[in-house]
Amino acid sequence: MNLIDILRAVKEGKMDLETAEQQARSLGFVSYTDIAKLDSHRKNRTGVIEAVLADCKTPEDVVEIARVMVAESKRALITRVSSGHLDALKQAFGQDKLEWNSRARTVVIHDGTPVPRTGGVVGIVSAGTADIPAAEEARVVASEMGCETVVVYDVGVAGIHRLIPAMHKLKAMKTGAIVVAAGREGTLPTIVSGLVDVPVIGLPVSTGYGAGGGGKAALLAMLQSCSPLAVVNIDAGFVAGAYAARIANMIAAAYTHGKDARTDQEGE
Repeated sequence: MNLIDILRAVKEGKMDLETAEQQARSLGFVSYTDIAKLDSHRKNRTGVIEAVLADCKTPEDVVEIARVMVAESKRALITRVSSGHLDALKQAFGQDKLEWNSRARTVVIHDGTPVPRTGGVVGIVSAGTADIPAAEEARVVASEMGCETVVVYDVGVAGIHRLIPAMHKLKAMKTGAIVVAAGREGTLPTIVSGLVDVPVIGLPVSTGYGAGGGGKAALLAMLQSCSPLAVVNIDAGFVAGAYAARIANMIAAAYTHGKDARTDQEGE
């Protein structure tokens, strides 16, 4: 029973208010034994999908949580997947219901239902090839949130001339937000932010070595950016992709609403 069913039952006198309140409070999550409560209403409530972080979970638990998520939402996104998790998921769901991204270490399980497209467009940029895994995690998340993604990889500041055609591509595709993944000195997000008129999310990556290695220098550089920039934590591809998709989806919804309003006015 969903919220509309509860409200209809109250309206028709089939349910009292106290029972309706108890039913409404129980909506929004599904318990899996005593270790997980899946937030099945998160996307409707916040616009951001719930994902399963496989890290620190047994393969058996990941499989069973994925089963519940697919039953509730038709699709399940699993991140930070190990070889053991992947083997268990393949055995449980089969190859045709499983999308594995080896770079991002993500798995999408589905029942054949495609992701509804929102009209949002997210750009995904990486400074170097070593930054692609974090960038790919962001791309998978944005795609699962209904966005089209535009990928531009290996355009870091060591060869800044590579960035120019990439900027033309991102602008031509009318991106609503751009994720820029960079390790080492983490300069690229600031440069991109100074060239475009859409929100840029800096994604520091744990590449690089020596003093400031492991993404620390990249994180601090992005936080010190002189060009407006949102910054997520080191290697937080999920967060970067979700934030960018949320922005892009809001822009797409506002554009559609405005277009519909203009059409209605023209028809009067």
